[in-house]
Amino acid sequence: MRKAIILFLSMVLFLCGFFCCEKKQESLYTIGIFQFNDAPTLNAVRDGFIRALEDNGLRDNENIRLKIRNGYGNLPEVQRIAQDFVDEDVNMIVALSTPCLQAALIATHEIPIIFSSVANPFLAGAGKSAQDHRSNVSGVSSRGPIEKSLEFIKEILPRAKRLGTLWTPAEINSEFYLEVAKRRARELGFEIVDVPIANKNEVLHSAQLLINKKIDAMYQISDNTINASFETIGMVAEENSIPLFGGFLLSTQRGACAALGWDFFEMGHKAGEIAVRVKGGESPARIPIQYMSKVRMHLNLDAADKQGIKFSDEVLKRADEVAGTEEKSQDNPRF
Repeated sequence: MRKAIILFLSMVLFLCGFFCCEKKQESLYTIGIFQFNDAPTLNAVRDGFIRALEDNGLRDNENIRLKIRNGYGNLPEVQRIAQDFVDEDVNMIVALSTPCLQAALIATHEIPIIFSSVANPFLAGAGKSAQDHRSNVSGVSSRGPIEKSLEFIKEILPRAKRLGTLWTPAEINSEFYLEVAKRRARELGFEIVDVPIANKNEVLHSAQLLINKKIDAMYQISDNTINASFETIGMVAEENSIPLFGGFLLSTQRGACAALGWDFFEMGHKAGEIAVRVKGGESPARIPIQYMSKVRMHLNLDAADKQGIKFSDEVLKRADEVAGTEEKSQDNPRF
């Protein structure tokens, strides 16, 4: 009898502890974070966002609850995740990428939405300007320094005429970047040769097709689908000795000889700081959409050597990061 009583009391204590824990979890301020796919840019921005929360004393399962999800490049899945967050009554939605922002904007007009890694939030439906935007939305735009990138290519390859790029019609950010690139390219005397892709499975074949169009170099604009498969483009560029310039800094770790762009971890951290303000009671309506400002240059000398490119000492000194073995020659004989 005594053993039965002890067992019964133990079960009661266990259940009380379990339900108390569940109640605590439910009462925590909940942030739903989702990204389009496993692109290196999105992973970096996610890590930067979480670091900003931690830097401000907000930690998962202690005083906040994080729900982190990935659409794995599937648009219907991205839309489902956004709706799930609404159904689960999260306190904040964090949209990492243009497709995620679009899905979140459709799913709710009430829950605060913080975005990052979105090239043009206004095309996505977030508002009209940095100050004039939907009342439940704020974040950090990732509009890349495309004009500066093309000017850099002109400096390195002054005799180049045809630049190739892949792009993804399903992503409005990709179409936006392509239009910006074509406009500035014309001003610099370049022709942009573009090949569209439907999904990541077409990257290899499309990159090879692009090479066959007699391009002088590749300037790969940044989008989520292509960024996730950038190593494939790097492989094609190396096999054909075609200079490859990336549209995001991490591309120099995946086959590009050079890239100008933003630190995406820093971008995520910046968005995280906005989230902290909103959690503290500030309305997203009062927080202007923000932009990155410090353009960084990364070089990969091993990739450059395989692609027939040599950087001058002056360019090397300007670089924020230089990987690979420095070569003495500064000539680009093919151009």
